[in-house]
Amino acid sequence: MPPRLSLLSRACCSVTAKPTPFASFLLPFFQQQQNRNASILSELSDNPGAYNKKIRRGRGPASGKGKTSGRGHGGQKQHGKVPMTAYGRFAGGQTPLEVVHGERGFENQFSVDMSPLNVDRLQSWIDQGRLDTSKPITLKELNDSRCLHGVKDGVKLLGRGAEQLRTPVNIIVSRASASAIAAVEAAGGTVTTRYYSPPAIRRILRGLTDPINSLQTVGAAPVAAEVDEGSEAEGAVAVTSKRFTYRLPDPTSRKDIEYYRDPAHR
Repeated sequence: MPPRLSLLSRACCSVTAKPTPFASFLLPFFQQQQNRNASILSELSDNPGAYNKKIRRGRGPASGKGKTSGRGHGGQKQHGKVPMTAYGRFAGGQTPLEVVHGERGFENQFSVDMSPLNVDRLQSWIDQGRLDTSKPITLKELNDSRCLHGVKDGVKLLGRGAEQLRTPVNIIVSRASASAIAAVEAAGGTVTTRYYSPPAIRRILRGLTDPINSLQTVGAAPVAAEVDEGSEAEGAVAVTSKRFTYRLPDPTSRKDIEYYRDPAHR
């Protein structure tokens, strides 16, 4: 007869253990590994969020996306190959409303999206020390200090909180209202309006274009130098031309030329 299990267990227990060749301080680590239970294999799992279960569409109701695969019951959107532009315009074969009634209104090609800057916000940024009044304040300084969150077609200075402005500033913007100009000049500052095209604004914010001087101002600088009998203005113009990669464009359309040559607009 084959030996019984009890006899085998007694025989295994009666065998004397051989001395281990490892050092004595390593024994606790090896004994701990030998005493581990094999049931931990069923508890192994990845970190939470490290694994996402794949969605198996059309594999029965147990998958959560069975039967119609999440597309709903019938219809044009379920069958596929429907252009996305047709969702808002297609009316089931009915004549679209824009065809029945026609398109109304127009799009103004000359409209500009100016970023508004009020005088009270300008004074608040100066009080916080986020704008340096010892230098001219341009679009780049306003954008870098987060006084303006992006500049699209330019900056227009508005006169809200004109009584709060008490610091003289030299600010260069695209446009300015009459109340804002009066408030800045009453505080001892100056307002200068400059024409900025959209590409020029992007280059100014990157520091590639001079936000103040253009070809017209550069051409007028040597004349002032001859009157003063000095060459400091010529040196300043040469330095600014070397600092920047692109020049600041001048207005070309009649509407812009008439606006920026008007002394009331500064």
